[in-house]
Amino acid sequence: MDLTRHKEICKITIIGSIVNLLLLIFKFVAGIVGHSSAMIADAVHSLSDFVTDIIVVVFVRISGKPEDEDHSYGHGKYETLATAIIGLILFFVGVALMVNGVETMLSIVKGESLVAPSMVALVAAALSIVVKELLYRYTVYQGKRLKSQVVVANAWHHRSDAFSSIGTLVGIGGAICLGDKWIILDPLAAVVVSALIVKVAVQLLKPCVEELLERSLPSDIEQEIKAMILSVDGVTSPHHLRTRRIGNNYAIEVHIRMDGNMTLTEAHRITTTVESLLKKEFGPETHVGIHTEPIK
Repeated sequence: MDLTRHKEICKITIIGSIVNLLLLIFKFVAGIVGHSSAMIADAVHSLSDFVTDIIVVVFVRISGKPEDEDHSYGHGKYETLATAIIGLILFFVGVALMVNGVETMLSIVKGESLVAPSMVALVAAALSIVVKELLYRYTVYQGKRLKSQVVVANAWHHRSDAFSSIGTLVGIGGAICLGDKWIILDPLAAVVVSALIVKVAVQLLKPCVEELLERSLPSDIEQEIKAMILSVDGVTSPHHLRTRRIGNNYAIEVHIRMDGNMTLTEAHRITTTVESLLKKEFGPETHVGIHTEPIK
């Protein structure tokens, strides 16, 4: 990872962390003053956002280190690990919110009385939706521009918080407008939103697990790699192709055949051409290993 990219990722994440810190304080106060369990649960979700921002800054700093004696392929997978941690936090936050919501609903069904939420909580939910959706759009745009999985993952954490606030808004609004008999809408909203959070968490974790288990790149990308290799004059029969991801970068290892009578200098020139072509297409940090063999 180049230094400029590293600084940009840290800058984006720090902006998000400041917003999350202010929001979580505001939501906790609004939830307590406004007597809303859904808003307090929403505040907990914002707290998890703040924690993941810290994780991103720490792990991206590590992943930006160059290759060393202990990490011959660089530190790119630390960024993947950070994405997985964010996914796990999201998953457990979602499950915890779901359990809390179900328990509150059961207590209402059993006849326990709860204080209805107030307009303070409703306003807090509406403001949170706007702020977190804007933060999501900014972060996901920057993540795609920088080709950073962890920034995109963090963006989805922002949006899951917006989803949480939408559910909170509906629940609080329903409980306020429809009266005490519908106060169950407040914890019900927390349960619905928690299911969305768990879904997002699984979607984030799946590619991380695949990468950490060394899954090959998609077949269409591998076919593209073979086509690019064959486009170089003097190269035939690309085989034993092995691919994988290392953080945001690709690792490509392949065997190629060339005329066995050409000079070593010419063979090296052609191999370098293949390597440069692949790095131009997939990024300068792409790891390329090429083994040459004579044409049979």
